[in-house]
Amino acid sequence: MRIAVIGAGGVGGGFGAALAKAGADVTFVARGAHLAAMRATGLRVTGGRDERHIVPTQATDDPSTIGTVDIVLFCVKLWDVESAGHAIQPLIGADTAVIPLQNGIDAADRLVPILGAGAVMGGVAQISAAIVEPGVIRQTGTMQRMIFGELDGRSSARAERFLATCQKANFDVDLTTDIRTALWEKFVFLVAMSSLTAITRLPIGRLRNDPDVMWLMEAIQHEVVAVGRAEGIRFEDNFVARRMAGIGAAPPATMASMAVDLVRGNRIELPWLAGRVVELGRERDVPTPVAATVLAALKPYVDGTPV
Repeated sequence: MRIAVIGAGGVGGGFGAALAKAGADVTFVARGAHLAAMRATGLRVTGGRDERHIVPTQATDDPSTIGTVDIVLFCVKLWDVESAGHAIQPLIGADTAVIPLQNGIDAADRLVPILGAGAVMGGVAQISAAIVEPGVIRQTGTMQRMIFGELDGRSSARAERFLATCQKANFDVDLTTDIRTALWEKFVFLVAMSSLTAITRLPIGRLRNDPDVMWLMEAIQHEVVAVGRAEGIRFEDNFVARRMAGIGAAPPATMASMAVDLVRGNRIELPWLAGRVVELGRERDVPTPVAATVLAALKPYVDGTPV
């Protein structure tokens, strides 16, 4: 199976390396020093479930040189969705599936007008990983799971083929007929984790034993659930309680990618996380005061650390 990974950061690099190690024909699209390092010494993933060193690594900065592929793992930052969507058009064949693995809930919807509804699936990535130096990705903890499925809930041969490929790699994978619910279920916890670790600039291990801090994490999850229900998503009554109960199992060093970007002085995905909750809340007349506070506190950093 031919796979192109667009964006070789923590998510794309982590899953792409696992698939390459399992025998898939994987090409990474990257840029700058990270691309140069992968070409020179390969892509290394440390931590997590095992050590993965892909040598040689197939990598380029030009998607048009790859040709058509079976699967595109679309892992760019949320502000690059449209520009990267146009750039990957040469990869799309009659049965190619593009699986966005970004944060947020609307990357697939943003790709459909560019690539066509038939080319786009939905996807959820559950992994904590980041580039620590060019050519090297470090994973925190052992959680590595991908959930994917057709946007309309149908079964498809291409989805089954990709499922079989993923099952040969060393990560958990689920093929679902309800990818939109899976996206929202991740979104609830992601908005909370990204908001909390970004505002405090601290990993979850420094925060989870403080009831005042955990109040914020629980409150914002209830807001996201309320907005999701207004959007037609069905959550179990104890959904937030179960998510809160699982915080103790997270590795102490866990920080959301938005918090990592904030600490590094980089642009952050705030408008598509807490910002999107506020936006949808206004549209649906659902109060979101905690998300609005997070948005106000972090908005000066949206484009990177203010000069």
